[in-house]
Amino acid sequence: MELKTLDYSVADGIARITLNRPAELNTMNGDFWTEMVQVFRAIEHDMDVRCVIIASTGKHFTAGLDLNWAGQNALATRGNADIGRQREAFRRHVKELQESFNVIDNCRVPVIAVCQGGCIGGGVDLVTACDLRVATADAFFTIQEVNIAIVADVGTLQRIPYLLPQGLVRELAYTGRRFPAAEAAKWGFVNRVEESHEAALAAAEAMARDICAKSPLAITGIKQVLNYGREHSIADGLEYVAVWNAGMLQGDDMGEAVKAQMARQSATFQNLKA
Repeated sequence: MELKTLDYSVADGIARITLNRPAELNTMNGDFWTEMVQVFRAIEHDMDVRCVIIASTGKHFTAGLDLNWAGQNALATRGNADIGRQREAFRRHVKELQESFNVIDNCRVPVIAVCQGGCIGGGVDLVTACDLRVATADAFFTIQEVNIAIVADVGTLQRIPYLLPQGLVRELAYTGRRFPAAEAAKWGFVNRVEESHEAALAAAEAMARDICAKSPLAITGIKQVLNYGREHSIADGLEYVAVWNAGMLQGDDMGEAVKAQMARQSATFQNLKA
């Protein structure tokens, strides 16, 4: 897989995705949006992967959307068609961008974001689609779209209300102010705050190793049940998990886990079936 904006590797059950355009502040151009989908489709078919870490290079995690690319793309969608067809083409374009972060949210394994410096605009859309977030002490998050007269449209406004209280969500969305790591940790938006980028990466690696040691069947089930419960009633969620366990608990993992617990040993679990 040839990639221009991302580095991708898999080792020890962990897929590592790294934004690699530090000179451009890791802004999100056309290649980024398509490559993110490519990488997560590869992860879905690689049963060796039990956890994903998304990190970045340079001073900032990402400055968000590449405005030069976005401007050129907006002009391209206009063409000579009538206004209705122009707007319908633009709607499809936005849906394609949304899919680049939907694949993170829908990934069968947990995804951990490691943020240093600024996580701006589209960066917040990205990390809110992740399961866990680790930040450096100097990190900050900004719903930048309001500052350039845009309604954020690739996931932040849909996902962040499940991560933060409504009043705070609305303040951040209406004002576009910086949301520093210490405040984000206070509200539970980030799981860890570390002094350096290296320490933040190490913390994410430790979390990923812990996840990889668990039953992959249990982990994917937990993520499915949590995501399902986000959009359904408690009663629906309870019915869903009952059906899930009725099917999935027939495997060997529970027996292996109990046996290891009783022997005070670490269990070894097979990968999911491709």
